[in-house]
Amino acid sequence: MQILSPQQWADYELIDCGGFEKLERFDKYVLRRPEPKAVWAKSMNERQWNQLADTTFTTGAGFNKSGKEDAGAWTGKALPEQWAVQYRYKNLKMRMNIALTSFKHVGIFPEQSPNWNYIYDSVLALPLQNPRILNLFAYTGAASLAAKAAGADVTHLDSVRQVVSWARRNMETSGMDNVRWVIDDALKFVRREARRGSRYAGIILDPPAYGHGTGGEKWKLDDNILEMMNLCKDILAPQNSFLVLNLYSNGFSAIVADTLVASIFEGYREKTFGELTLCDRFNKQLPLSVFSRLRF
Repeated sequence: MQILSPQQWADYELIDCGGFEKLERFDKYVLRRPEPKAVWAKSMNERQWNQLADTTFTTGAGFNKSGKEDAGAWTGKALPEQWAVQYRYKNLKMRMNIALTSFKHVGIFPEQSPNWNYIYDSVLALPLQNPRILNLFAYTGAASLAAKAAGADVTHLDSVRQVVSWARRNMETSGMDNVRWVIDDALKFVRREARRGSRYAGIILDPPAYGHGTGGEKWKLDDNILEMMNLCKDILAPQNSFLVLNLYSNGFSAIVADTLVASIFEGYREKTFGELTLCDRFNKQLPLSVFSRLRF
């Protein structure tokens, strides 16, 4: 099992974490927001956190009884409506737009950068010209842009129109073009693709614990992930292809992700699994998601 953290990244830093919070720098702005996995004590004191933080997410966070994420509010200095952070890896250059949402998210998950690197390298390694890559639950598109930068023909799917618009802005800010945007329920789309006999050289999926499709369809990870993975098997090319599964659910370990993938897919030549973490200035590791990845 691998434990992966981002390498040095000029525009992002986890400064400190603990007390169920994290203190992060995105370019020149420092954000303070809840983090339920930071169960240990902070390394810096409250005064230091207050001095560094430009804005703080003050209420909400987590999931309410209906399974929807609670809203909250940011308080502190007036920050720009949006600003960009740059990420580089080899010849991959992305500029992602940051904005403060009412659900504590900011439009990017920095711990995912090892997956972006893997996607970029995997596309380059395929003996195909413009391989077809499908990114499901694609959010604001960093994984889509990593694949696009490596020469892929990318289909980016999310059920939220505003998020897809955000991803399109990220593409334009990064100087890229020609991503295929799809606003749809992920399960419905993949079922249709399986019936059509569609094939992709790469599938990336980062499903939430809970979600809703464009027609009000309910997604619950525990109930739907097995069907989704079986459908992905049907549309993933059996050779010269790759799969990246990322999971944020607190109830799913890396071994769960690995066992799920290994029980469905056969004939892979390489399998890696583990956790994605962030490391703060005091060398505390904050685990944030689990992954399983295959190459065929």
